[in-house]
Amino acid sequence: MKALRWHGVKDLRLDEIEEPAVRPGAVKLKVKWCGICGSDLHEYTAGPIFIPGEAPHPITGEQAPIVMGHEFSGQVVEVGEGVTRLKVGDKVVVEPIFNCGECAACRAGNYNLCSTLGFYGLAGGGGGFSEYTVVDEHMVHKIPDTMSYEQGALVEPAAVALYAVRQSALNVGDKAVVFGAGPIGLLVIEALKAAGAAEIYAVELSAERKQKAAELGAIVIDPSQTNVVEEIVARTGGGADVTYEVTGVPPVLQQAIDAAKIGGEVMIVSIFEKEAAIKPNQIVTKERTIKGIIGYRNVFPSVIRLMEKGFFSADKLVTKRIRLDDVVEQGFEALLKEKNQVKILVEA
Repeated sequence: MKALRWHGVKDLRLDEIEEPAVRPGAVKLKVKWCGICGSDLHEYTAGPIFIPGEAPHPITGEQAPIVMGHEFSGQVVEVGEGVTRLKVGDKVVVEPIFNCGECAACRAGNYNLCSTLGFYGLAGGGGGFSEYTVVDEHMVHKIPDTMSYEQGALVEPAAVALYAVRQSALNVGDKAVVFGAGPIGLLVIEALKAAGAAEIYAVELSAERKQKAAELGAIVIDPSQTNVVEEIVARTGGGADVTYEVTGVPPVLQQAIDAAKIGGEVMIVSIFEKEAAIKPNQIVTKERTIKGIIGYRNVFPSVIRLMEKGFFSADKLVTKRIRLDDVVEQGFEALLKEKNQVKILVEA
């Protein structure tokens, strides 16, 4: 079968590999749609980051080249021995976290903070940029028959956004700023709406993404046209309750700090390829809090329920749909060259 594998920086190949066989406790899926994540793009341009490049991953036992893709939906086509919760024909999505189950974080239920954390489609085990894949039953969530497979492919990135808002100090009626209106930033806007934020500001350069943010109800600020921090402080009467850094661009982190109110909170949602210099006194003298999040835990069911109510709509967020054969040039390269793209979905 066809599968997109990471061989190195700027070296993704659509390889012919053996179709996986189902195993006990797992299900075999026909992949329907898979989204290209910002993490995938980081691996393409600057990896390996999460991909095990020089040594096998301690959980999967695999190292590059590995099959990519972790934002995907599919249909169950075969179930392994011992599987009781799923059946052939089920529409599903995958929560793509590998965890050891034994470290201190896992024992405390914080499986996304596992000391040997890995992501399906980044750490080995298979991935969504393939025709078929085999996944352990506990990683699979059913979606309603009324939900499209395209919508299902957004459950994973929406989980990142919902988890970021849940882990923050945001309260109903608060004011928030989202720095970066890419796919995750736009989903954070949606999650903030669901959480009852009174004012949501989006800082973004791209015309297409600014329009998307505005359509979702955010107050858009273009950093090329104004001093972002001064604008936010003026509009909010002293700064936002919570700011969310979703760009991974080092100078933006300081803006997110400065735009938070006295005693406010800064949530780092993005992955940084380079070190970011900050001014600690701007944290100390304002008693601000900085918090980071990785992935998610225990939110997939909530995301699916919110989607049933119309949140995180694929119709509003997906800007391009392509075939697996075209994933490199029309997918990864397009995201680097075409700043009007938001979310690209790949049909397996």
